[in-house]
Amino acid sequence: MKDGVLTTLAVNFALMSLFAIGGANAAVPEMHRLAVEVMGWMTERQFTDLFALAQVTPGPNVIIVTLLGYHVAGLSGALVTTLAMCGPTCVLAFVVGHVWERFKNADWRVVIQNGLVPVSIGLIAASALVIARAADESWASIAITGTTFCLAYWTRWNPLWMFAAAGLLGIAGLIRA
Repeated sequence: MKDGVLTTLAVNFALMSLFAIGGANAAVPEMHRLAVEVMGWMTERQFTDLFALAQVTPGPNVIIVTLLGYHVAGLSGALVTTLAMCGPTCVLAFVVGHVWERFKNADWRVVIQNGLVPVSIGLIAASALVIARAADESWASIAITGTTFCLAYWTRWNPLWMFAAAGLLGIAGLIRA
């Protein structure tokens, strides 16, 4: 059974890596769909907790992939998902990087680059929506999500202050997990 799970992880995360324009966070909706809805490897809450853990750890956000793999299949799952998510994109980035640099003054390059910006923003916004829907279980958590969105969008506050405020609300017992 474990080999079948590892193969499923490898194939799905390798494909996700190629469509994650904007980084691993752009693939969060598909990760959620696979892990929670299709395969039933975890609950909404477990997925949200893993996402939150990945966000607070130092380093790249791609750690969500490693945590998902570990949850599903232990250390071998963590290794498989991490390699599957990073391997294909590293090779593709290497090849495309050489072509991109070779044609740095071409008109088609500017068109493609400008077209990928809204795609990246849309994928990342979809990721935020999936996480918000999974995390917002009460009116208080919905209010915190909305307030955080507004503050992040309309101010230049450091997001760490928003994390600290939400943490203090949780410590004070005003928000329950």
